[in-house]
Amino acid sequence: MPHSEPRPGVALVALSGDLDYDTSDELADAADAALQAVADPHELRLDCAGLGFCDSYGLSALLMLRRRTAAAGIALRLDNRGRALDRLLRITSTWEHLTGEHPADRAERHDT
Repeated sequence: MPHSEPRPGVALVALSGDLDYDTSDELADAADAALQAVADPHELRLDCAGLGFCDSYGLSALLMLRRRTAAAGIALRLDNRGRALDRLLRITSTWEHLTGEHPADRAERHDT
């Protein structure tokens, strides 16, 4: 899960493969490293384009990361989400909490 700084104060973590029991700690470690590499971080962006499967452990890792970033005053963004992740967020009622969007907004974009 490599990271870089696309803009000042913004940390980026690119997810690849599955986010599950075996890899959820890697997400936390990658996020910590990305945030430590940025001077005065105000936003953490997770690029989900390479994300495969996300199970309940993966969702739990995202929720924990959201909790930690919010406590630190850092915005969390989930970029390039695929349909499978969007569906998981919708059926678990975590959509708005993790994305700040309304589920209908995303559904309309997929329909067009």
